[in-house]
Amino acid sequence: MLLLRKSIGLAFVLVVLGFQICSAAQINRASFPKAFVFGTASSAYQYEGAVKEDGRGPTVWDKFAHSFGKVLDFSNADVAVDQYHRFDEDIQLMKDMGMDAYRFSIAWSRIFPNGTGEINQAGVDHYNNLINALLAQGIQPYVTLYHWDLPQALEDRYNGWLNPQIIKDFAIYAETCFQKFGDRVKHWITFNEPHTFTTQGYDVGLQAPGRCSVFLLPFCRAGNSRTEPYIAAHNVLLSHATAADIYRKKYKPKQRGALGVAFDVIWYEPATNSTDDLIATQRAQDFQLGWFVEPLILGNYPNTMIDRVGDRLPRFTKAESALVKGSLDFVGINHYTTFYARNDTSNIMGVLLNDAFSDSGAITLPFKDGLKPTADRANSIWLYIVPHGIRSLMNYIKEKYGNPPVIITENGMDDANNPFTSRKDALKDEKRIKYHDVYLSNLLASIKEDGCNVKGYFVWSLLDNWEWAAGFTSRFGLYFVDYNDKLKRYPKDSVQWFKTFLTS
Repeated sequence: MLLLRKSIGLAFVLVVLGFQICSAAQINRASFPKAFVFGTASSAYQYEGAVKEDGRGPTVWDKFAHSFGKVLDFSNADVAVDQYHRFDEDIQLMKDMGMDAYRFSIAWSRIFPNGTGEINQAGVDHYNNLINALLAQGIQPYVTLYHWDLPQALEDRYNGWLNPQIIKDFAIYAETCFQKFGDRVKHWITFNEPHTFTTQGYDVGLQAPGRCSVFLLPFCRAGNSRTEPYIAAHNVLLSHATAADIYRKKYKPKQRGALGVAFDVIWYEPATNSTDDLIATQRAQDFQLGWFVEPLILGNYPNTMIDRVGDRLPRFTKAESALVKGSLDFVGINHYTTFYARNDTSNIMGVLLNDAFSDSGAITLPFKDGLKPTADRANSIWLYIVPHGIRSLMNYIKEKYGNPPVIITENGMDDANNPFTSRKDALKDEKRIKYHDVYLSNLLASIKEDGCNVKGYFVWSLLDNWEWAAGFTSRFGLYFVDYNDKLKRYPKDSVQWFKTFLTS
């Protein structure tokens, strides 16, 4: 392992040659620390359906998914996998596997159909029923407050995350959830993947609300890709910190819960051992994880971002810096894959895109030399199977941020939803079994051999589900959902693997 120290920042851990992929033949639940938590993860919009039931208000994703050409298979999540009506059945599936916890999200527009104003009691009742049903089966709820489904009313009223008014409205929503559910919910995740929804939603327009100004993209008709991702991210960070402050002052002393954020993190490795590529790799991580985690741990954005983005990057006041600093009880990590990073010597990305993505000056791809992939791929074009990446990432967080408590809030891989594959064959998901086997082995090595402070692991996902812009073309589930036969659930071979793993 090469520890590179440069004037650009703190220690940056780069595994230039990579950790050896650990053998997972003998690991099981007992291999992990006694209090280590295993669970599955989901989100309201991808699972619930029932979009017009019991007073739920429309969200930006309802509008986006119903806009022509935004979803690969032209589907939407009006029904999704109908967990709104089937949660008892799905909880039993988790129980049968031996899972300890379930990470799900609350739909803001079920609690406040208009984003603010009067509380919708039917929405509160639904989540009370879900939480109580989980606890009755010995499964702990890990609740995400925001998993991308902003109430459309707030987008219409003041452009959502682009307006600082949303800080106040999110705080009211979050506190309402603390009041209604906090006596039983002990783990809160304020935001899921803020980097993803601020860049995909406000830079390249591939996710709701679909704003962008990249001239190469024909659908970019509203927005500013050079400034809006940073403005939205700034308001997200202040929203989290405000909610965390409310929770710690008013609810945590009695409820005794913990609060974090789930960050999306691709592990980056340098394409070569050149100094330029090593430094570019650090910049790439600064513009991904550092952008969001450093304010919440250290009180400000990474120096590389401040230097390269200039006055397009909002600044924290002294009071805001004090508010955001230290506002995490744990770091959630959604990790799936590893890319290679190289220095954009010619600034080709800046010329072509002229957006926030190009500000890092790093080109990140799953290819090291040419266009030949260096690892086996899942179905998604971005998801290559590189097991040592999770160990490298855990060590990076340990070294750079002082070994905070970490929960792997998502990890998994997908198969294609191929209409020519029989259900019988689709249930034989050997690649998924191998994926979790080797990723868990490397995660275990990071804990036992490297001393990383990892507390839990959540599989994405319990069920095949609606995967945002990919629609129903991608199957991440441990359970196969038959979209052609009343959404019946069927266990894939990975279910038995996890059941054996968790009950050994």
